[in-house]
Amino acid sequence: MKICIYGAGAIGGYLAVGLAGVEGVDLSIIARGAHLEAVQRKGLRLLIGGGERSAPIKASADPAELGQQDVVVIGLKAHQAWEAADQMRPLFGRGTVVVTCQNGVPWWYFHRLAGPYAERRLRSVDPEDRQWRAIGAQRVVGSVVYPATEIVEPGVIKHVYGNKFALGEPDGSASERVLAISNLLEQAGFQAPVLDDIRSEIWLKLWGNLCFNPISALTRATLDVVATDPGTRALSRAMMLEAQAIAERLGARLRVDVERRINGAAKVGAHRTSMLQDFEAGKAMEVDALITAVQEMGRITDQPTPHIDIVLSLITQLGRSTGTYAATGS
Repeated sequence: MKICIYGAGAIGGYLAVGLAGVEGVDLSIIARGAHLEAVQRKGLRLLIGGGERSAPIKASADPAELGQQDVVVIGLKAHQAWEAADQMRPLFGRGTVVVTCQNGVPWWYFHRLAGPYAERRLRSVDPEDRQWRAIGAQRVVGSVVYPATEIVEPGVIKHVYGNKFALGEPDGSASERVLAISNLLEQAGFQAPVLDDIRSEIWLKLWGNLCFNPISALTRATLDVVATDPGTRALSRAMMLEAQAIAERLGARLRVDVERRINGAAKVGAHRTSMLQDFEAGKAMEVDALITAVQEMGRITDQPTPHIDIVLSLITQLGRSTGTYAATGS
């Protein structure tokens, strides 16, 4: 099976090293810059469990060099995936499956969703329907990513924790293609459960990212502080309840309550959220997929989002004034 990981950074690189060892997999990656050069020279290295694994991997910056694939795994952040959508076209054949590994609300969220909101489009994460046109929602298998990894130097990935990549078809079916991908990931050493409701899993992870990420970036506070300080905890809870109302209006179900979700975050300890890390590094923050899209879904479902609106306004203003945010498509 020909598999290309488009965006073999921290998460994509972690997947690549695992899949490189699976018999019958013809693996390639799309990367760029110093990271690409390092992989081309020395292969991809993974630091994990106190040891090291490495793998020679076919790597390129040009999708046309790699040709049509059976599976394309998109490991880019949401705004990067939108920017790169048209460049991915050479990788797609008639039966190519695309696994989306982005945080937040995916652009295909309403595809094959039961009920009155089916096939709606999300302008906040897919302006001009770029991904809908270039990729096609019919190709998509959704994924919720749980591992924490980081690039410690070009060509070297460090695994911090976790190995679960939940998978799901937009229509909830246990299709032949999603089962095949799950099997390959499990052969590579990952947990890859196939869920009949991938959207509820998306919301469960998004539920915390929606509030903890921007609040931490705004306050420079670590996760344990955001989740335990009375003021930021109350704000997080209010945002989460607004999001829960939207999720439930769309048919999703959150399997834990708000207090348990916040308490779970507090137990993680003095963790700097990904948005805080990006902000401090001067990188673009993932605002639209984590927050703007939830606001948009609130408008679609007629659910008010006053607390989300305020925090979104603050984080976008911070990002614009520091060059760490630009709306997707701007």
